[in-house]
Amino acid sequence: MRFVVFGAGAIGTYLGGSLFAAGHTVAFLDTAETVARVRQNGLALEDRGRTIQLPAEGYVSSWPEAYRLGPFDAGIFALKSYDTRTALRQLAGFSRELPPLVCVQNGVENEGAIAGALGADRVIPATVTSAIGRPAPGRVVVSRARGMGLTAHHALSRALAAAFGEAGLAPRLYAHPLAMKWSKLLTNLMANASSAILEMLPEEIFHDAALFRVELEMMRECLRVMRALRLAVVDLPRTPVRALAFAVERLPMSLAQAALSRVVGGGRGGKMPSFYLDLQSGRGRTEVDWLNGAIVRAGATVGVATPINATLTVTLMRLAGESTQRAAYRRNPSTLLREVERARAHAST
Repeated sequence: MRFVVFGAGAIGTYLGGSLFAAGHTVAFLDTAETVARVRQNGLALEDRGRTIQLPAEGYVSSWPEAYRLGPFDAGIFALKSYDTRTALRQLAGFSRELPPLVCVQNGVENEGAIAGALGADRVIPATVTSAIGRPAPGRVVVSRARGMGLTAHHALSRALAAAFGEAGLAPRLYAHPLAMKWSKLLTNLMANASSAILEMLPEEIFHDAALFRVELEMMRECLRVMRALRLAVVDLPRTPVRALAFAVERLPMSLAQAALSRVVGGGRGGKMPSFYLDLQSGRGRTEVDWLNGAIVRAGATVGVATPINATLTVTLMRLAGESTQRAAYRRNPSTLLREVERARAHAST
C-alpha cells in the first residue's frame, strides 16, 4: 500500500518506518524545519534489535509536494492534537486529493474535527499502545512494542489491518471506536498533568498519598463520563484497561496505590510523561486540553462534574503560557492540592 504520514514525530516515525521496512511506500509530511533537519541529519527507527534508516527524499513540507509522491491509499494522522485544526485549515483546499486518514492521535475529539473538515468517511479512528521515545535527534526508539487498535467499520479497515500486521504493528480491530479511544484516553491520564505541573516523576506522584488520591479522583471522573456516554472500557493491545478501571473504582485506596504504582513505574520506566516534555519544549503549548479538557467538555454535556480534570487543565495551560509561574509548583504538591481542594468545595456547593 501507499501511505502518507502527517507528522514525523515519534509515533509517525514508528508507524511509517515500520510500514516502509515491510515494503510499503511511505512519504512523510511535516514542517519545513523538521524536513530540513531530517534531510541534513537523517532519521532512524530502532525497534526490537533492528535499525531502519528512513530515506530523506521521502520527507516533504507541503501537500503539493507529497501529492507528487502519490497517489496514496491512506494517510496516517500523527500530529500533536494542538496542531490538528491548523493542519486541517492548510489541507482544506486539497480535500478531493486527500486519502482517508488513520487518526492515531491521543484524545477523543480529533476524529470529529477531521470528519467535520473532510467528511465522516475520510477518518479512520485508531490508537497506538506501543511506547515510543526520541532519546536523541535523529533517533526514534521503540521501548515497548504492544500494538495498535483500529476501527473495524471503515471500507479500508481490513486492508489496513493486513498492512499493519505485515509491518509488525500488531493491529486489533474494534467494533466500537469511541470506546477504544476513550479507553486509551484513560491510560494517557495517569500521572501526566500532575507530573508536568509539579515536575515530579510519575512514580513520585503515585507514592504520595494525597497526590495519588487526586489521580484516583481524576480517573474516576473520566470513568463516570464514559458511563454517562454509555461507553464501555475495553482492553487495548497488551494493555489491560479494564483491570486498570477496576483498580481505580473498586480497590481500597492502599491496594490501588500499590497496584497502580507498579503499573506506572513499569510503564513509564522512570521517564517524564508527554505533558512535561511539551511544557519543557518552550513552545507554550500542551495537549492537556485535548485529554483532561475533553473530559471536562464531555462531562458538561452529560451532567457529570469534573472538578479535578478542570483544575489540572486550567493549571497546566496557565503554566504553558506563563513559564514564570512554574517555580511556585515545582516539587511543591501543597500548591496544587490547595487548588484541588477549592475545586472540590466549589463542585459540592
